[in-house]
Amino acid sequence: MNHTLRYLFFLLVVRPVVLIVLGLNIRRHELLPRGGPAIVVANHNSHLDAFALMSLFPLRLLPRLRPVAAADYFFKNAVRAWFATKIVGIIPLQRDVKKERRDPLCDLSAALERGEILVLFPEGSRGQPEQRAEFKTGVAHLAKRHPEVPVTAVFMHGLGKSLPRGERVLVPFFCDIFVGEPVTWTGDRESYMNLLNERFDALASEARIPEWK
Repeated sequence: MNHTLRYLFFLLVVRPVVLIVLGLNIRRHELLPRGGPAIVVANHNSHLDAFALMSLFPLRLLPRLRPVAAADYFFKNAVRAWFATKIVGIIPLQRDVKKERRDPLCDLSAALERGEILVLFPEGSRGQPEQRAEFKTGVAHLAKRHPEVPVTAVFMHGLGKSLPRGERVLVPFFCDIFVGEPVTWTGDRESYMNLLNERFDALASEARIPEWK
């Protein structure tokens, strides 16, 4: 039942809103993973980010798409938790690892071992509209555990204007998406994060983004 509801939600609600109401211009769509295990990392400005990314994949891959989101935000009540996990397919992640007694990455590792595609936002939370914040190193720890899994960088521009943090009204605004070559594990965390940041800087430079006030 939940699988059917999830399919219908993305088919009848998410995809029409993202692909028709907003509109996407995607560069190098062919670089997105065609199956799992795989990791997609993207910048984070809007609640629409995960939906936009998931809309880039064919519906047949929907059961394998697993966005990762903060447990403290999406699990405040039972209804929100049900919708997040059963309909969106979110894997909850504890942001305060000091309070987490179990391995905070174990659910993500298990998903990769099942051949799923993780959607990660290394900034950790939605930042200021169209401004990329510093990446947290959790993605490097995950890449170290699974060095054979490709990590695809995706830079998005426009969704921070359509539905920025703190806003509830959707404003139609065209979104540009730039997909980069997969980033492979370099052998240590610092060089890997430097490489990932360089990849995002290169993708952002393609967008030629003017200052937005």
